[in-house]
Amino acid sequence: MDSLGCVIVGCGRMGLAHAERLAADPRASLVGFFDSDSAMATRLRDQFATSAQVPETIEEAFALPDADAVVICTPTSLHASQVESAANRHLHVLCEKPLGASRDEILDLIALSQSRSDLHFMLGYQRRFWAIYQRMKSEIESEQWGRVVAVTAVNSERWQQTIAGSWRNDPDINYGGFLGDAGSHRLDSIFYVTGLRLADVSARSSKAGSNVEIVTLVHGDLRDASDREVPFSLSFVGNSSTFHEELFIHCEKADLIVRDFQLWIGRDDHVELITLPPHESGRQSSCNPVRGFLDLVTGAAENISPFECALPVFDMTAAILESARSRSEASFDKLPAS
Repeated sequence: MDSLGCVIVGCGRMGLAHAERLAADPRASLVGFFDSDSAMATRLRDQFATSAQVPETIEEAFALPDADAVVICTPTSLHASQVESAANRHLHVLCEKPLGASRDEILDLIALSQSRSDLHFMLGYQRRFWAIYQRMKSEIESEQWGRVVAVTAVNSERWQQTIAGSWRNDPDINYGGFLGDAGSHRLDSIFYVTGLRLADVSARSSKAGSNVEIVTLVHGDLRDASDREVPFSLSFVGNSSTFHEELFIHCEKADLIVRDFQLWIGRDDHVELITLPPHESGRQSSCNPVRGFLDLVTGAAENISPFECALPVFDMTAAILESARSRSEASFDKLPAS
């Protein structure tokens, strides 16, 4: 394959980000842009690939003769049908998170991805591709710091201020609000680096005047491979005035910390920076889902963000929202099917 012919579906903020990355990688060529607002698709076409097409329908987009893959950046409620349509057209799929709007949708898409050995399916959980999280994962898996004994995290963002009039403020489309949208990255990163699984949660949540959840505070227990409980505490504040992320993985002999897009280790009341190559550190790391997707399709790397990783994130989100709604503890084994 000389270059992978890619179609961008959904030409908003994430469509723009992925188009920019694809345009900069010689392994890919942008052959089509589709959005329900054709003006948005045309703007991206004119900016990144003037020879690409702007089809009138998504069916035409998937049928473009030079298309080998599709990058789906549409609202969550559209993902299931669009992934299925792309697979029916024999297209590789990179899909933005969250994967589906219900547990049943996610299970169906996981089954689809597992049944098509001729195609590659990747989910855009970007932190899996950042070197800081990959290094944190390897430090934990080395067991040199002992087992994980607790997890704490803080996520705050000026998010509510940006969602008025958009699909992100529609509870029928954006399941979980800030927690389900931006917060899903944090939930996935915890599962990714620790290998822990959900046990139970207790949560409180507020819409803060919006139609979806804006502020969600959570504590509960995870479980490790030996079935030992690991307490955790998380806060998601979607109406902050600034962006801030902090993740602490507390191990028996050290704390591994992501703060300000850098990785730190704390031992004996002393915290020091773990140095990574400049191009691999920080929020603007060159490692991203598009690069990982092209590595996967060209055989240069394995799939580190398969569709299967969507399920624990959805289950934890559902447990948190159920606990907040009922104002009681929610256990994983008590969740509804969808």
